[in-house]
Amino acid sequence: MKKHSARVAPLSACNSPVLTLTKVEGDERSRESPAPAEAQMQAGAEGGGRVSRCCWKCSVTQLKKIFWGVAVVLGVCSSWSGSTQLAKLTFKKFDAPFTLTWFATNWNFLFFPLYYLGHVFKSAEKQSPKQRYRECCRFFGDNGLTLKVFFTKAAPFGVLWTLTNYLYLHAIKKINTTDVSVLFCCNKAFVFLLSWIVLRDRFMGVRIVAAIFAIAGIVMMTYADGFHSHSVIGIALVVGSASMSALYKVLFKLLLGSAKFGEAALFLSVLAVFNVLFVTCIPVILYFTKVEYWSSFDIIPWGNLCGFSILLLTFNILLNFGIAITYPTLISLGIVLSVPVNAVVDHYTSEIVFNSVRVIAIIIIGLGFLLLLLPEEWDVWVIKLLTRLKVRKKEEIPEGNGDIASGLPNKSRRTRPSMSSFAH
Repeated sequence: MKKHSARVAPLSACNSPVLTLTKVEGDERSRESPAPAEAQMQAGAEGGGRVSRCCWKCSVTQLKKIFWGVAVVLGVCSSWSGSTQLAKLTFKKFDAPFTLTWFATNWNFLFFPLYYLGHVFKSAEKQSPKQRYRECCRFFGDNGLTLKVFFTKAAPFGVLWTLTNYLYLHAIKKINTTDVSVLFCCNKAFVFLLSWIVLRDRFMGVRIVAAIFAIAGIVMMTYADGFHSHSVIGIALVVGSASMSALYKVLFKLLLGSAKFGEAALFLSVLAVFNVLFVTCIPVILYFTKVEYWSSFDIIPWGNLCGFSILLLTFNILLNFGIAITYPTLISLGIVLSVPVNAVVDHYTSEIVFNSVRVIAIIIIGLGFLLLLLPEEWDVWVIKLLTRLKVRKKEEIPEGNGDIASGLPNKSRRTRPSMSSFAH
């Protein structure tokens, strides 16, 4: 017979010491070895520990996403409202909205270089700029970015981009920034209507209600100033800008589909190339025809122009690439939050009157925008939640009745020993 030394399990503050002996002989087993029930409890404890660790990791990941979401929301809100207010300030010295649009769009060329810098710092497999460019060019087709693709798939979006920004900036000249920012929120309702008609997206009643809210808000906003020609033109310009933005998004999904981060960055840089090559002539024509004229280049507020361009670039970066670190819904909330920010600034810097009609219009458009943020399966989730609540209520009532009914027999059983002992 061979002798084997005993193995002692490590001591812990929570468990008593257990001595486990290991022997070769089959019939001899340790009396202090764990029973099957104890083994199941240990396995359950290990499984519970794994689940708790997974839940901890999930909660940490969600907390990080929420934290970055708050940061992105603040960035979107500040950059969008800041660019709007800075544009209003710029027009007091430099009344040239199309030239400002052209100047700011040229900064889109920085999208792909900034993306490549992020790729170099974060990606494990480094690629040269040429390799990364060729890989991203596959987004335009098998042949890449050819001249035909440039004019058929990039040029139309360059025109829509310019029109969206120009109409928005031109509207800032006509009406206050609060009305401009809240009316531009209607573009999400226009996206839904166009997607439903063109892309045959799923019909959702709540989104139809949101679209009705948007249209009603536009009418009420027009009525708030008494249908003056100046305000009507400004409102029409903002609605046109929101429509161009919606058309841009729907056509992008129809013609190009979805894009990765590198492909989106390259596409936006291509729009800047189109702007330099084919839109530059328009500010020149406007200058010589004295539609947008300035006496000398010294009076141009270059600080305001560069500041507006940087804020707009920051807004577009957060809007297009913020989904990498947080939820898309949080990013959209930043646009809505820019409305009260602009309202506070307008209250102290302009003569805006927040009458009841204007306030109701702002609330209706904001509510419609929030309704459009609901996911497509929101009604299924609500039905499941209500069903679970009903099931819990039904389970609680029988359990409560059972406890009351079983209370008397239990009490009688407890009193029997005392009665028998008393008889003896």
